[in-house]
Amino acid sequence: MSTDSKFAPRSLTASEYVRELFGPEDNAAILLRNRSTGHTSQSIAKAETIASPDFQSWLAAQSASGSDVFVGMNPIKDGAHSRTKGDIADIRHVYLDLDRKGDEALQGIRNSTDVPPPNFVLDTSPGKHQVVWKVSGFSQDEAESLLHGLANKFGGDLAATDSTRVLRLPGFANHKLPEEFIVQAHQESNAVYTLRDFTIDDDSPEAPRHFGEAQERRRTVPGDHKSQSEYDWAYAKRALARGDDPEVVIQRIADYRAEDKADPHYYARHTVTKAQSELQKKTASPRTEDSRSVNDSRGTP
Repeated sequence: MSTDSKFAPRSLTASEYVRELFGPEDNAAILLRNRSTGHTSQSIAKAETIASPDFQSWLAAQSASGSDVFVGMNPIKDGAHSRTKGDIADIRHVYLDLDRKGDEALQGIRNSTDVPPPNFVLDTSPGKHQVVWKVSGFSQDEAESLLHGLANKFGGDLAATDSTRVLRLPGFANHKLPEEFIVQAHQESNAVYTLRDFTIDDDSPEAPRHFGEAQERRRTVPGDHKSQSEYDWAYAKRALARGDDPEVVIQRIADYRAEDKADPHYYARHTVTKAQSELQKKTASPRTEDSRSVNDSRGTP
């Protein structure tokens, strides 16, 4: 971990935030999504260009016409025109999207000894936050393994655990809300963290995982490493089981897969419908087993 002990927390404009995330010559992705028209577009440009007054004025006009504004959290390779995993040049950030009990989850992160202090906290709507850490020395697989672990531990959005993820850009409106809310960003540290700075529990509470150990580097991607579709499926089942509105779950998955599915809403609805069916079967199965047990005890074939 490297840091300046004299750092003073501060609020950031969109331009300042982009310059903190990236070097001037890094390529960064900007995503615009207009929910009323259903139109989504992506631009890839140098970070210094994105931070410039002209580009920021263009983004402000897009926001005023109803578009949500997002920025990719990791730089894009030179010559790339998309935001796939193969287009990611380097892992610079890990993050959490706290969309349920956000204030409580954020306090848990700040009080935790398992994760370092965040570099940036974005207030994306009342009681909801996005948390970002600057990192170095991560492979994509190590980053995504950590992202899933962080989301599981702190109740983050499990759909937001991909190295290609976009998060909100501060200074622009969140158009998902009935009343205008301007996203705010706060820089709380200028440290750069490594794998050793994160220590979280694995799925079993008896199995603590230290991401920085060489042994864990070899184990980060197991033989049964899941595809993104499998993560979407697991997220849908988890969200439905905890009582989330199916339509909200569908929208989250559709939003997340907007860039790599020809019809993200169809894909999301199909995934959630299958997950609902699976959960209904699991709910019904204990009764079936109980019935069989009674029949067996009576000697029924």
